[in-house]
Amino acid sequence: MHTLKIENLTVSVEDKIILKDFNLTIKSGETHAIMGPNGTGKSTLSKVIMGDTDYKIENGSIYFDDQLINDMTVDERARLGIFLGLQLPPSIDGVTNADFLRSARFSKEGKDFKMMQFIKELNTTTEELKMDKNMIHRSVNLGFSGGERKKNEILQMYMLKPNTVILDEIDSGLDVDSLKIVGKQVSKYKKDNNCSILLITHYQRLLDYIKPDYIHIIKDGKIVKTGTIELVKEIEKEGYEKITG
Repeated sequence: MHTLKIENLTVSVEDKIILKDFNLTIKSGETHAIMGPNGTGKSTLSKVIMGDTDYKIENGSIYFDDQLINDMTVDERARLGIFLGLQLPPSIDGVTNADFLRSARFSKEGKDFKMMQFIKELNTTTEELKMDKNMIHRSVNLGFSGGERKKNEILQMYMLKPNTVILDEIDSGLDVDSLKIVGKQVSKYKKDNNCSILLITHYQRLLDYIKPDYIHIIKDGKIVKTGTIELVKEIEKEGYEKITG
């Protein structure tokens, strides 16, 4: 069992407070969805959990399995098993997908790394995501469409085997067919690995494929209401303005 716990977290960006006394606990096997208007701190939450140095923790704590990770670097958090699927994945010219993933996997497994098993998993996952096999040998995300970049994030998730997955608007840029594939593969990964998932999204359509246990509405930097999938219907009917704690 793994637990990500956020206590009274206040975060600023360029001296502007974005998250205010934010609290959230996510345990293994749970899927939590964060929804809310633009500019309320959803993406900030994902980045501060992952250790982005542009985001300053003014107060509060982030714990992973009771270990304080506030001052850990991004790679230290990744080694703990935390993974962030980015909203806008960057491209890396000159580094192929295969080289990138092999290096990351070797860094994690060390002497336990097995090349043939890695290659088999890479090929199988690429097929399941219905990605062009040639993308494995291209520079990371270089010339990829928005949808291809998002699928590539899910490929990385599968190959790095995290226990805590954060997906920041993984649905943006995906057509209906790709959304279904991504949703199915994320759900399969969760079931097979009993991991925890934090989804950040604007749209109910993603939640049709990745079923959340909890939905949290964030406004003005804090959670104002928590519920189940029924809460989405309330949002669709009333909008965010009328959602209060």
